[in-house]
Amino acid sequence: MIRTASGVVLLALATIAACGAILTLRDSSTQAVLVVTVLGGSAITLGFALAPIIAGAGDPLDPRRFIVFDIAPRSLAAMLALAAVISVPIFCLTALSVCVVLVWIAHGVAWVAAVIGAILAVVTCVLLARVCMAATSLFLRDRRSRELTGLFVLTLLVVVVPVGLFLASLEWGGRVPSQLIGAASVLALTPVGAAWSFPALVAVGDAAAWGSLAVAVATVCALGAAWMWLVERVLTTAERPVAVREHGGLGWFAVAPGTAGGAIAARSLVYWLRDRRYLVNIVVIPVAALLTMVPLLIAGVPFEIVVLMPAPIMALFLGWLPHNDLAYDSTAVWMHIASGVRGVSDRVGRLVPVVLIGIPLLAVSIPLAIALHGRWALLPAMVGVCASLFLCGLGLSSVASVVAPYAVSRPGESPFQQPQRSGSGGALAQALVLFGAIVCSAPALWWAWIAIDTDIESATAALWGGILIGLAVLVVGVAIGSVVFERRGGILMEFAEST
Repeated sequence: MIRTASGVVLLALATIAACGAILTLRDSSTQAVLVVTVLGGSAITLGFALAPIIAGAGDPLDPRRFIVFDIAPRSLAAMLALAAVISVPIFCLTALSVCVVLVWIAHGVAWVAAVIGAILAVVTCVLLARVCMAATSLFLRDRRSRELTGLFVLTLLVVVVPVGLFLASLEWGGRVPSQLIGAASVLALTPVGAAWSFPALVAVGDAAAWGSLAVAVATVCALGAAWMWLVERVLTTAERPVAVREHGGLGWFAVAPGTAGGAIAARSLVYWLRDRRYLVNIVVIPVAALLTMVPLLIAGVPFEIVVLMPAPIMALFLGWLPHNDLAYDSTAVWMHIASGVRGVSDRVGRLVPVVLIGIPLLAVSIPLAIALHGRWALLPAMVGVCASLFLCGLGLSSVASVVAPYAVSRPGESPFQQPQRSGSGGALAQALVLFGAIVCSAPALWWAWIAIDTDIESATAALWGGILIGLAVLVVGVAIGSVVFERRGGILMEFAEST
């Protein structure tokens, strides 16, 4: 109940903020409004299609629940479609649609055309959600889980946040990039964007408006027919049995591939998301990256340069995180060694949690840094530098964790409690991974500096050079770490038993 209430509150707050942002477009150019409404509306429509497939919640309007009332399938389909309109997501969508209608009327669009577009958009989302939910109950029910929902949220984070920051940073009162106008024109003739684009194309006097209207009406008719067919099919088909894994608490093990590497990745994900020793490391990284800005600003470094620092620092430390991952397993590492797991499965599986955490974090921090800097032409250079530091760190960590593991706090102990160490091997391993990643990324860093200082064309070299260097170091590091893991199995077990 608390989770549901919190979700409703967050959705309401997000809707209020989105409505306020939409209403500010009344003073923007018509092309800017076209781009925002078509791209944003298409994303919302796609979300109504994907959410039922990914989410694990049951459908309160499942047609099977009403089979005891002996209602004709077509009548039941119509009633359930009308009932689906009375829901929190549809209320929020309706509020957004009303704001869009007001904006288009302010830009001279006839209120009839604006209202027709909004109604078609809402009906499309309602029917699309119904169809996808019904199809999910027939074919995909045993594949849904909270872990898949989490991956879906991470995917949205990686895609939506950078795009939102980019769109928000544009000067909408001036010229809109032709690439965005082209994307909106393409979406205008697709089922997800046709309804949203109809008033927009009417506003700019584009003859394609009637094509968008035809596509939108055809989409509604097709979804309505599909919904009626699915209701009849659901009522005459036995419900799929719920898979045991949905009640067995397998979690990430039910999502990961059924291979040795997949099992290790799932086990590592459980540790990374529950063990406070890992969680503290994750929380400290963005905080430490932001704190580095303070002395630089005090020293007089320009703000537009300082804001570019946290993202590469986070990339560097995210790649450095797994440099001693094997030691955190304690004696549990015997499972890998005793079962004869190949080294590559162990090395790759342990990197999965860092990748799933690092990519969304960098996907948010990099565009944010560029938006604060104000020069989007540097985005390729920043991506190349962060990719190089992150991937080089992962590659070197894959070697360091098996060559020079050092003692850490045991499971259940405080993450700030560190055991006494007899040698300096731990400090040396940490330093080598950090400085090694910086040295390997030196070409990308140099190209990025040239792009900032003199020649912006070097940003492309920084992008591809950073990615290629990072991938090369990652592949080589995983290969070396795999060989060392297989040859040092006994030594690693002795280390785990003695710490």
